[in-house]
Amino acid sequence: MHGDGRPDRDPDSVGERIVTRRRGRILALLACVLMCFLAAPSAQAHAEFVSSTPTANARLTEVPTSVTMTFSEALAVKDCAVDVGGHAVPFRQPSGKPDVLVVDLTGVKASGGKLTLDWRSVSSDDGHVKTGTLGFTIAAAAAATSATAASAAAVPGPDPAVNDALIAVQGLGFLGTALFVGCLAFIALIWPRGAGVRRIRVLLTGAWLLGLAMSVAQTGLQAAYAALLPVGGVANGSALLSLFGTQIGSDLIARTLLWVLGGSVLAAVLGQRDRAARSPGWRIGLVAVAFGLLRTTSMPGHDDAAHPLLGAIADTAHLAGVSLWIGGLFTLLFGVLPRRRPQEMAETVARYSSLALVSMLLIIGAGTVLAWQLVGSLHDLLHTSYGHTLLLKLAIVAAVLLLAQHSKTWVQHRLDVAVLLDGDRVTVRPFAYSVAAEAGLALAVLAVASVLITSAPGR
Repeated sequence: MHGDGRPDRDPDSVGERIVTRRRGRILALLACVLMCFLAAPSAQAHAEFVSSTPTANARLTEVPTSVTMTFSEALAVKDCAVDVGGHAVPFRQPSGKPDVLVVDLTGVKASGGKLTLDWRSVSSDDGHVKTGTLGFTIAAAAAATSATAASAAAVPGPDPAVNDALIAVQGLGFLGTALFVGCLAFIALIWPRGAGVRRIRVLLTGAWLLGLAMSVAQTGLQAAYAALLPVGGVANGSALLSLFGTQIGSDLIARTLLWVLGGSVLAAVLGQRDRAARSPGWRIGLVAVAFGLLRTTSMPGHDDAAHPLLGAIADTAHLAGVSLWIGGLFTLLFGVLPRRRPQEMAETVARYSSLALVSMLLIIGAGTVLAWQLVGSLHDLLHTSYGHTLLLKLAIVAAVLLLAQHSKTWVQHRLDVAVLLDGDRVTVRPFAYSVAAEAGLALAVLAVASVLITSAPGR
């Protein structure tokens, strides 16, 4: 009993009820996310084949003089290709129709009663490459064979090793950006004195070096990817020059320059420590560099071509939320918790809890918009490899939310004990384990996101 006659409440039972209610809210929120797919229109990313004139698999009396192919988004025409029977055929792009190719078949003959076009499309905005075939039956042609040479001489696609390396480099680049932006934001908003902590200084320097290195590496790999070269072609001069003339090439150059500029922001906080972290001028510089890094990191992703402004805002907000969340977790794990200073822990953990709530709202809200644009239907969510990967990411995020709620409950009911015990290691350890587990799941989310960014919805 309290002194005023009110009965004592068991902190553990109160905590259990809080966790139960919040789990219900999380499940309801995830259900709302899934419901968005039921009413959402279908959307595509990458230059996917949509339709043709004549229609695919049509039965024709003779080889048409031309075939019109329509794709889901604008094409980088100079990098596209169309072959018939292993030989390149000419094509053009009609004026005002950046998503259409008109293939000239003058003089082309059918083989074995079949006409097969092997095509390669390249997106103009993100440089993603897709390959496929388009076939017709020619009734008047002699069916001399049951198979055609064209199917064995398909247009080549990117080297799988280059594609895999590009996925890995993009994932590490995401990690570098998240740690650099998120950790600096944590210092600026929550813990200025952290600028003088050795572990945090090492973490920031490592994140900056990782981000810069991955930006340079991605430039070379993207050039080899677009030019259909092996991994050894990352330094090919002509491939790099060709890349620099594209939108994604400009984005990669801008990102690399922003990482160089970010070095001055880092140098200022390393040199002046908390004085720089509290300076309005330094914070303005941080906001400018952070926004530039977030935007150029998300540009080669899946901005919606039909709603470019909404897609750009959602993509940048999504990555900003991820950066605040992951950067804060690693700052807590490697900077705040190892010091075991009770008052410092009480202040920083409570403030980060509010920041994490904002970041999760950004992640879920912007992520729902992006998923709605890219998947577009419950069928595609459940029956495509892209949808399956997205479901895996949602499952990991749900696990993170549950773990985060567990950590918050610990903070609410155990942090006072840690303060009383002067940061006792045994008392703090469970919270450190929880934060470490959440950080591990965050890395898993980044890994899945790297696969999603190079995958095609609807496949």
